[in-house]
Amino acid sequence: MTDADETLVMYSDYVCPFCYLGKAAMEQYLAEAENPPEVEWRFYDLRASKRDESGDIDHGADDSKDDAYFAQVRENVERLRDEYGVEMVRDFSRDVDSWDAQQAALYVRREYGEESFAAFHDAVFEALWQDGRDIGDSDVLAEIAADVGLDPDEIRAATEDADLEADLRERFARAQQAGVSGIPTFAYDGHAARGAIPPAQFRRLVDGV
Repeated sequence: MTDADETLVMYSDYVCPFCYLGKAAMEQYLAEAENPPEVEWRFYDLRASKRDESGDIDHGADDSKDDAYFAQVRENVERLRDEYGVEMVRDFSRDVDSWDAQQAALYVRREYGEESFAAFHDAVFEALWQDGRDIGDSDVLAEIAADVGLDPDEIRAATEDADLEADLRERFARAQQAGVSGIPTFAYDGHAARGAIPPAQFRRLVDGV
């Protein structure tokens, strides 16, 4: 996978615990870097393989992730949470669907620009992982929007917008075409790293040291 520019790109999904942890590690790196790069967030659907024809998550679909898999996830999340000093009230989120949250975030970026998008984006992550809220609920998304100074009714409407849904599907498809097969994925100047990498690995990825 390549991204041939000097923007640090992060592919992520709100319901991915390692995306939240990787975001925290990236922010630690950015705070310490002498010349931190710009960051571009790109959307990715972690649950794509479990969606039925209507777009809803089929929780009975076989994705080869058994109890042993989630026990390992929990162990890794707890280890990285402690290593990065991240506050989390969940180990993972199997039942929350992030589609509407991503669609709402896409609307905020399109209509209000990157600053408002960043505020909403951070608030959605925090609502799920710090507060344990269901970000698949449009009322919760509306409350998050109001908290960061956005119109809650616009956010509710955005989750029902067919054009935004089509745009989001296209973005997911482009991510896969670019070679993204798991998240978080970080890309910089033709190089990529996957997983909740530590700050030191960001220095190697971006600064080459």
